[in-house]
Amino acid sequence: MSYQYCPQCAQLLQSRDDHGVTRLGCPDRDCGFVHWDNPVPVVAAVVEHEGHIILARNKAWSAPFYALITGFLEKTDSSPDEAVKREVNEELGLTAQTAHFIGHYRFERQNQIILAYHVPCTGHIVLGEELADYKRLEPAKVRYWPVATGLALRDWLVSQGYAPQALDVPKL
Repeated sequence: MSYQYCPQCAQLLQSRDDHGVTRLGCPDRDCGFVHWDNPVPVVAAVVEHEGHIILARNKAWSAPFYALITGFLEKTDSSPDEAVKREVNEELGLTAQTAHFIGHYRFERQNQIILAYHVPCTGHIVLGEELADYKRLEPAKVRYWPVATGLALRDWLVSQGYAPQALDVPKL
């Protein structure tokens, strides 16, 4: 989120040095607001369903790019693993059997920290309102994209004994 004005007192924010890091802050010392611009936590699921990996395409995406199921970690979620199970159910209609932590990954372009999980699921796929399509891929044929959730997918595939290849993705 980008701020121009202080959300506490409405003064125009100014850049300032905070221990070697440039941050926006309120010039009014009595107010003291600092925009920390911390990364937003997001959960991601390597969905495994009937021996296949499920990748999905969001309706908002212009290109036919498929990716992991992701969603924001919400205040009402009891834990990140419960959040990823909720997202899988909301977006694919599947029931998560469990959620195994893969790792955390920085997605700098969106200022997010990705908490990635392997999520084995059961049920029938019913796309949620955010998704346009999905792909069902054999793990040995999955190619990863070399950033954030793609790196989580790569790491999970390697942990399962596969040697995944990277997609040739243009820089955005």
